[in-house]
Amino acid sequence: MPEPDTAVVIPAKDEADRIGATVTAALKLPGVDLVVVVDDGSSDETGRVARAAGARVVRHSRNRGKAAAMESGAEAVRLLDEDHPRHLLFLDADLGETAAAALPLIDPVRAGEADLTIAKFATRVKLGGHGMVVRLAHDGIKRLTGWEATQPLNGQRCLTRAAFEAARPLAHGFGVETGMTVDLLRKGFRVVEVEVEMSHRATGTDWRSQLHRARQLRDVGLALAAREPAVGQARAALRPPRR
Repeated sequence: MPEPDTAVVIPAKDEADRIGATVTAALKLPGVDLVVVVDDGSSDETGRVARAAGARVVRHSRNRGKAAAMESGAEAVRLLDEDHPRHLLFLDADLGETAAAALPLIDPVRAGEADLTIAKFATRVKLGGHGMVVRLAHDGIKRLTGWEATQPLNGQRCLTRAAFEAARPLAHGFGVETGMTVDLLRKGFRVVEVEVEMSHRATGTDWRSQLHRARQLRDVGLALAAREPAVGQARAALRPPRR
């Protein structure tokens, strides 16, 4: 068994039915000695269930979005770190027992072969959307960096503390994965996709699911726009001169 060197951070909102199984599975991963669940303004028992399963729980009094939850979780880990910063493994709250299959994401980071690993699900769940957000993220990352991602929106990611700090400030909301990938590639960090046998709940076709996709589309679009060279140049031109 490797020495404990990795912390798991799980952003969660209204996931009381699955968070317990996700935490239990994550705690069994070799080298993981800490699971932090960020209860992002849940109205159910997400926090209580996560704590009962063995997680440290950070609670947002209101929903602040995925990026803010990731920031809060990473900060909680930093406060608990001692001399050696832990690697950060981000997992979705609805993975359930399949979170136990996350070890291939940790291994390349632990071995110094990658700074960021991104999960590539071997078995894809049939989603209710039309792939518009995925295409936007894929094409934007390729245009801005030249790197072609298979599953650019996958939230199962492991990275070093140094890589996480280099990716800050994180892109807002659901643009966080796209923004992180672009920023780290541009800064010369090594990004690798890793196939894993994991799965989470499929997004449906009801109005709530469609609203979720609309928010994703907005956030990914904003993350990409903020990283366009022309936008950066315009922002620099608008900054007041230093005195």
